[in-house]
Amino acid sequence: MGRQRDHLSIGSVNLIRLLCLALATSNCVLASEDRETFDQSTQLPHGWQSGITGQGRAKWEVIPEQSAPSKPNVLRQSGEATFAWAAKMDAAVKDGFAEVKFKPVSGHEDQAGGIIWRVKDANNYYIVRANALEGNVVLYKTVEGNRSSLPVKGRMFGYGVDAKVPSGKWSTLRVEFSGKLFTVYFNDAKLFEVKDETFNDAGGVGVWTKADSVTLFDDFIFGGKP
Repeated sequence: MGRQRDHLSIGSVNLIRLLCLALATSNCVLASEDRETFDQSTQLPHGWQSGITGQGRAKWEVIPEQSAPSKPNVLRQSGEATFAWAAKMDAAVKDGFAEVKFKPVSGHEDQAGGIIWRVKDANNYYIVRANALEGNVVLYKTVEGNRSSLPVKGRMFGYGVDAKVPSGKWSTLRVEFSGKLFTVYFNDAKLFEVKDETFNDAGGVGVWTKADSVTLFDDFIFGGKP
């Protein structure tokens, strides 16, 4: 009986250890997530910066929006620039994810909304964007201000992936990044993967538009691996 009790005791201890480890991991993951709904201020949130890549002028504003997924406010970009961006530059995320809800409102040249990550500065970062006028989702790298598309894993040729990106409606864009592998989701469906090793260091995360796009953003969520 004594041996049996010892055996049960050891098994219980091991089970408790496994449960504690699972809980610790879960807590760590939750602690590493951050969510920005743009509802706490009429200015860009703490730690965020904005700017352009190329030429033009960005106009980032926190405004009330009746259709906002999380009311009352959204982040709107209504300026015209080669590329306009706003990012949480004190985030320093290397491996993790970023997700945002976006709504293309107008634009004759483009109606685009995107996510940037591993942002070093205004001219160096990764970007995945969805474009309502082109009807596709594409992942790029911007190096010293020059943007180039990255090939989809498993394909020799092509330019991103075709997708129905609605104008005037909210959609969800998400990217998960770990090492050199990036996985893109659009409206909860996995679209494609890309591999690249240009930027390996931690950096900022944020949102992006192109040209004359007027785009709304809400519920920006990001997290780093523990």
